[in-house]
Amino acid sequence: MLAIHRKLVIVGAAAMTVVLACGVSHAAQSGSTAPYPTKPVRLLVPFAPGGGTDITARSIAQGLTERLGQQFVADNRPGANGTIAVDILTKALPDGYTISMISSSHSVNASLIKGLQYDLTKDVLPITQATTQPYALVVHPSVQAKSVKDLIALAKAKPGQLNYGSSGTGGLSHLSGALFSSLAQIDVVHVPYKGGNPAMIDVIAGQIQMLYSTILQSQPHIKAGKLRPLAVTTAKRSRAAPDLPTMQEAGVKGYEVAGWYGVIAPPKTPQPIIVRLNKEIVEILRLPELAARLAADGSEPVGSTQQQFGEHIRSEVSKWAKLTKQMNIRMD
Repeated sequence: MLAIHRKLVIVGAAAMTVVLACGVSHAAQSGSTAPYPTKPVRLLVPFAPGGGTDITARSIAQGLTERLGQQFVADNRPGANGTIAVDILTKALPDGYTISMISSSHSVNASLIKGLQYDLTKDVLPITQATTQPYALVVHPSVQAKSVKDLIALAKAKPGQLNYGSSGTGGLSHLSGALFSSLAQIDVVHVPYKGGNPAMIDVIAGQIQMLYSTILQSQPHIKAGKLRPLAVTTAKRSRAAPDLPTMQEAGVKGYEVAGWYGVIAPPKTPQPIIVRLNKEIVEILRLPELAARLAADGSEPVGSTQQQFGEHIRSEVSKWAKLTKQMNIRMD
């Protein structure tokens, strides 16, 4: 009887082991395929309401809310040139319930802002590039240049006498001009402003000769004859201004500057969540009504894979690091 009892105990223990193993396996599987999302998701926006990043974020948030059945809430956390929101993101739980927008300015911050608490190429997970948008090179009508080639010739004839404004040191409007100076081998003076609007006011008034501006900001003044557009900064012509040549078409080889917005997640966020978000956001960006909404900011939808966006971030960080070092650009 004792031997039989021992056999029953052994068999029972083995059976329990199998049951527990199956339970663990099932729990692991259900954890990896758990429904997402089951509660509201916070979409951090690194800049103040009303700008291009905010417009894009709210459009994406609305689409995700409609498609996934949970609220995606845009949470504006402006400050420190957009770095506050990304710092919050990197410290958030990697559960898919905190994601963030970033913009091209973050790739510049990597080399210009000392003491950043994160590495944009290592400490975030890319989800997708959302948009791309050009800057337009505009000049005051008094400038004796009807083309980029004319402007280069004028700058070489008057070294150090032409000025270009920007929204501030280290911004893309600044670096657009710095790259132009480097590639065209001209000497023009950078005049930083505290935002794009003051710079626009001064180029319209003729206080500065040229400016790299968003198409949204410059188009009304171009139509009114207050500014003359010469080119766009992207590698391809803009749908918002198809008659304008690119800087490369205008003779500046290798020139390309594109503003962009994208979506990222905290490090170690489960891959199934990243894949789901990428799929949904890319499909949202392909909707005609969203493209029309983004066009108001001069933006065009992209919708890349997470791998492509990761490569784009690394390329942009490297590009601007080289230029800022070459031109000795430093934050004020």
